[in-house]
Amino acid sequence: MTLIDALHWRYAAKRLTGAKVPQAQADRILEAVRLAPSSYGLQPYSVLVIEDPALLERIRPLAFDQPQITQASHLLVFAAWASVSEAEVDDFLRLTAATRGQPLADLAGYRDAILGTIRGFPTAEARFQWACRQAYLALGTALAAAATERVDASPMEGFDPAALDQLLGLEARGLRSTALLALGYRDAEADRHAGLAKVRWPRERLFIPLPAS
Repeated sequence: MTLIDALHWRYAAKRLTGAKVPQAQADRILEAVRLAPSSYGLQPYSVLVIEDPALLERIRPLAFDQPQITQASHLLVFAAWASVSEAEVDDFLRLTAATRGQPLADLAGYRDAILGTIRGFPTAEARFQWACRQAYLALGTALAAAATERVDASPMEGFDPAALDQLLGLEARGLRSTALLALGYRDAEADRHAGLAKVRWPRERLFIPLPAS
């Protein structure tokens, strides 16, 4: 199945069967998330992977009682860094130097570029919103990866971030919840959205070639 075939197949399933996604498939989806692009490659976020039914039951009321929370095989919580500090940038650069076998001193210019971007945001909230945008790149990658695995994925912004952060102890980890992704298998009989034609803007409306001909 090509990526385009997979994207035609997928939709945001609103009802899931509760069946477990095999670990090998879940691991491939998570590896795709790990390999997702981000600004400077910094990945200023973490992804919590939740399978525990009792914890999912506690999360569901914080997400406006959306049933796919408790029907999911896995719930991924994309949580951006609450702040992006020099220490975290330096951790990333040490990892980069070790991975590529190069002296850390060679990355001084790269460090200056990253810190220049971070310090350029006028407020801590602006830095957090930048980190959220990087997390959304990973979320999009997860959606595409799940589709290629024929695993349904339901992205959600409908939840109480402050309440979820408190439940999961995210403040102590320096994180703030950004988006949720429920993984599982569509319940086609219970989901009225199953089988509906996909609605997307036509190419001539969506894409604007420049310069105009």
